[in-house]
Amino acid sequence: HLPDCSRSLAANLIGNHQILVDNLPKKPGYRVKSGEKISIRMPDPEPVEYQPEPIPLDILYQDNDLVVLNKPAGIVVHPAPGHSSGTLVNALLYHCPDLEGIGGAIRPGIVHRLDKDTSGTLVVAKNAKALEGLAQQFKERSVSKKYLALVHGEFANDTGTIDLPIGRHPVHRKQMSTTTRKGREAVTMWKVLKQFQYITFLELTLQTGRTHQIRVHCAAIDHPIIGDPIYRSGRLFKNLMEKASRLPTGIIDPLKSIDRQMLHAWQLEFRHPRTNEPMSFESPMPADMRELLEKLSE
Repeated sequence: HLPDCSRSLAANLIGNHQILVDNLPKKPGYRVKSGEKISIRMPDPEPVEYQPEPIPLDILYQDNDLVVLNKPAGIVVHPAPGHSSGTLVNALLYHCPDLEGIGGAIRPGIVHRLDKDTSGTLVVAKNAKALEGLAQQFKERSVSKKYLALVHGEFANDTGTIDLPIGRHPVHRKQMSTTTRKGREAVTMWKVLKQFQYITFLELTLQTGRTHQIRVHCAAIDHPIIGDPIYRSGRLFKNLMEKASRLPTGIIDPLKSIDRQMLHAWQLEFRHPRTNEPMSFESPMPADMRELLEKLSE
């Protein structure tokens, strides 16, 4: 009866006595009985405090329920302390005037995130129904997510799986780690697309969606992503760069100038939250990764 009322919004409404049973407030776990009357007062969506900003967006697809983007590297997805403007949300508020109320506010529904310096395919919900449908698919792990990455080192095999739990780093609280005692299941499948000297071009498929998963997993198997300033061992990185120094100058100079992780969210597949039709999207590699690949191929 309320297509734009998500479960979380319903719980908030119950807690704020906006949903009543026979004109009386009840707890969310209350079991309704035959004959009881449920009344609901839906508040009008309120504008969020974030301001629309005319930031350019590469929109791959858009309809009344969702928008699919090719996110550039260097842009934060969601406003946070230190990033109240210039984010993907600010851009979406400008480019998508048909956004509906989600959680009692007019805002885009961020279903999943990409790190600031990771580029690639991202889907965003425009209304509560789409948000709930997409979130359920991510929870059920029915969404297919494939990434491309350039990593240090060479691989003995063509394919493999990294199955290491990930949790908050015991010392550096803003980082994730595979050595934490309270890690959650994390599985990444990798395939070698092209092998260069001391450098490998990988396709990675996520079975789970932990924070920084690919970056943490690649570093854990001693193949950190090129350009990642956080998830790399200082000693290992020094050793890898010493090996890379034997490469031609035309490769060394571009390697040293890279200022972000060479990681790109390449393909995203899911079902449309309203029609259930399968949808597949692909974002072309950004210029910095493409140019480095061309240098390596030469």
